[in-house]
Amino acid sequence: MTDTGSSSVHSAPSGCPAHADAVRLTGLQYQQTPSQMYRALRREHGAVAPILLDGDVPAWLVLDYSEVTYVTSHDELFARDSRRWNQWENIPPDWPLLPFVGYQPSVLFTEGDEHRRRAGVITEALEGVDQFELGRDCQLIADRLIADFAGSGQAELMTGYAHALPMRAVVQMCGMPTSGADTQQLVDDLRISLDAAEGDDPVAAYARVGERLRQLVQDKRASPGPDVTSRMLLHPAGLTDEEIVQDLISVIAAAQQPTANWICNTLRLLLTDERFAVNVSGGRLSVGEALNEVLWLDTPTQNFIGRWAVRDTQLGGRQIRAGDCLVLGLAAANTDPQIWPEAHVGAENSAHLSFSNGEHRCPYPAPLLADVMARTAVETLLERLPDLVLAVEPEELTWRPSIWMRGLTELPVQFTPVVQ
Repeated sequence: MTDTGSSSVHSAPSGCPAHADAVRLTGLQYQQTPSQMYRALRREHGAVAPILLDGDVPAWLVLDYSEVTYVTSHDELFARDSRRWNQWENIPPDWPLLPFVGYQPSVLFTEGDEHRRRAGVITEALEGVDQFELGRDCQLIADRLIADFAGSGQAELMTGYAHALPMRAVVQMCGMPTSGADTQQLVDDLRISLDAAEGDDPVAAYARVGERLRQLVQDKRASPGPDVTSRMLLHPAGLTDEEIVQDLISVIAAAQQPTANWICNTLRLLLTDERFAVNVSGGRLSVGEALNEVLWLDTPTQNFIGRWAVRDTQLGGRQIRAGDCLVLGLAAANTDPQIWPEAHVGAENSAHLSFSNGEHRCPYPAPLLADVMARTAVETLLERLPDLVLAVEPEELTWRPSIWMRGLTELPVQFTPVVQ
């Protein structure tokens, strides 16, 4: 294999893949200003950095655009089946990252022909979603959510809008009711699975998500409808109920949490960056530019775990052992100075890695559906509340303490109350 990075190879000390200089991806600096951490890692370690995950489990963080592209384009070297991992004997049963890496009969962990079969079912089920209908549904959802707080002149948009809108849109696409305690519990459990706060139990939450979706699949098996779940059940590929449950988890999780953070990160940009201030109250072009810039500079999925080395190989000047875990640094790759030497992001450029790359990227047309949800959410809010402003100083906004998702803890705003 041709090395994709520097010419020198850094060999790991005994106990590989753990390195003496491995970095823990934790701490306030990482949480609030991860771009600075990525720059520091790149300076010290190059394109591929040794890191420690929860419980000091060793892995590699792939930082540079060219290396992330290489990894995601070469499944024969860096595969998705996590059973290859050489660290399983060191992983406790309550490890918080198990929902990410614990092998499931899901499209996420399939490879080759089986992955193409499973991804094909998802693609065709999503292609059945009419984008114009989705946009109209999202606008109706947005109007209902805005009506709940429009009369008060103030709102916290993370929980009251940015998370609620894609949640309702996605569960409706999948054939579930858009409201109710059952649906809300599912969304809460998905958040905990993907972005657990202190005191949360992501493993138990993930189990509850599976139970709720098994019930949905049973219901749709008995009474199919015009929804994603029914189309998956009726597909000639003949997926089992459990395969559909696992793939639905992937579809819903990929659509809800990242899209919510995409919406909120875009609103933050529009409300804090003077470049957008002139056109924020209705300029569709400025909203589109903001949405794309966020995917480059504040992408909702910062890091993705992972790929597992099929055999000993080299990457970015590093010796990667068979079974090593690689974390895809999507945010680091998107801000690679070799891509943007002067930190200038071209709004018209959509070659970011926010939806990953290669066969395991988000299946078409998922990115288009996410764009419909995010664009409709942002545009509808700004049209309904044209004098929307932050209720705090921009520097008072804080980011959730997650190395995986990039999203605010809250986004408080104020505006002229609207009488319904």
